[in-house]
Amino acid sequence: MLIVEVLFFTGDPAKNDLIGIAKFLALHAALLMMLQLLLVARLPWLDTWIGTDRLTAWHRWTGFALFWAVVLHASFILVGYARLADISVFAQIDVFLGVFPTLLGMLAVSLIVIVVALSVRFARRRMSYELWHAIHVVLYVAVTLAVLHQLYEGSTFRANALTTAYWWGMWGLVIVSLLHGRVVTPLLRNARHKLRVAAVVPESHNVTSVYVTGRDLAALEARAGQFFIWRFLTRGRWWQANPFSISSTPDGEVLRLTARAVGGTSAGLRDLPVGARVFVEGPYGAFTTLHRTRDATLLIAGGVGITPIRSLLGELDGPVTVLYRVPTEADAVLLGELEHYVTNAGVTLHLLTGRTGSGLPPNLPFAPANLTALVPDIRERDVYVCGPPAMTGSVLTALKEVGVPKRQVHAERFALAGD
Repeated sequence: MLIVEVLFFTGDPAKNDLIGIAKFLALHAALLMMLQLLLVARLPWLDTWIGTDRLTAWHRWTGFALFWAVVLHASFILVGYARLADISVFAQIDVFLGVFPTLLGMLAVSLIVIVVALSVRFARRRMSYELWHAIHVVLYVAVTLAVLHQLYEGSTFRANALTTAYWWGMWGLVIVSLLHGRVVTPLLRNARHKLRVAAVVPESHNVTSVYVTGRDLAALEARAGQFFIWRFLTRGRWWQANPFSISSTPDGEVLRLTARAVGGTSAGLRDLPVGARVFVEGPYGAFTTLHRTRDATLLIAGGVGITPIRSLLGELDGPVTVLYRVPTEADAVLLGELEHYVTNAGVTLHLLTGRTGSGLPPNLPFAPANLTALVPDIRERDVYVCGPPAMTGSVLTALKEVGVPKRQVHAERFALAGD
C-alpha cells in the first residue's frame, strides 16, 4: 500500500482535486479487492496458521471497507468530472453511460453494493448457505469488470514499464493464488482421492453421520478439528456445498462428518446413497493441536459443535476435560464415543444440561465462577470452544474474565464451520 501511495503522489497531477481524490480512492479500492481475493483463496498455509474464523472476519470488514471505497470513488469521480465540464451530475451520468470503460466501472460498483447490502447480518440470517454462496459468486463478475475498467482507465501505473509491471504483477499473483486455491488444488485432490459415501448412520432423530472413503486419504493431511466443504454429486444435490467438521480423528482410511438437519443439504444427508461420489474442498481451519501451548486441555462444546471436539480427542494427550452443553442428555450427540474416552483415556466429561437461566440459582454453566469450579486449573490449560455463536461468545467472555491468556484460547464459530 505504501508503494502504491508513493507512486500515486509522485505521478502526474489530476485534472482537479475531486478527481485526484477519486483516483486515490480507486487505487485503494483495487488493493482492497486484491486482499479480498487472497482472503477467500483458501490457501492451505494461510488457513492453517491464521484460521478460517479470523480470515472470515477480515474478509467481512475488508468487504465493508471496499464498499465505501468504491462508493466514494464513484461519487468523487462523478462530481469531479461534472465540475470540470461545468454540467450537472445527472448530465455527467448520461455522459458516463456512453463511455464503455466507465460503464464497466459503474456496473462493478453496482454489483459490489448489491452483494454488500445482502451480506449485512440482518439479510444474511434469512438466507440459506447455498443462496449466500451463489450471491457471492457475483463478486467475481464485479472483480472482472473492475479489472477491465482499470485496464482501460488506469493512468497512475502507466508512468513507466516498472510501475505497470508492478501493478499487474500484483493482480497476477492474486489471480494465480485464487485459481490455485479454489480451482486447481480441489480438482487435483478429488481426481486423486476419488471419494465416495461408504455409510450413512443416523445418530438421533435429526443428526446424521456420513462416512466417506477413498484412495490414499492420508495424503489429504487432514487434522482433527478441521473441516471440509462437502459436495455430494447426486441428482439434485451436486450444486449444494456446505462446510462440515470432521467428527472423527482422521486415520487415513475414513473421513466422517456429523451434521444436524438444519438447511437443505444437512437435512438430506440421511437420504444419501452408499457409493455416491463426493467432492471436497479442504481441509480448512486452525482449530487443531498445532496451536497448543499447554499440556492440559479443556474442550467446550455446544450441541452438534461437539463434532470437531470429538475429533480432537483422538489426538490429545495429557489431562483433558470436556464440557458438553446440551438441553437434555438425549440431545448429546456422540455421547457413547465421549464415554469411551472417559473409560479408556482418563478424559473428564461434564454434561451440562438444562435451560440457561432457569432455576434458583440460575443455570449459568459458563459463568466464570462455574467454569473455575468445574476446572480449577483452567488458566493452565489450552481451551478449545465450538458451538453456536451466542454460546461461543459467552464462553469467550467468561474465559477473559477468568484470566485465561488469549494465546491459550482457540475458538471455532459453529455457524461457519460445522452447521
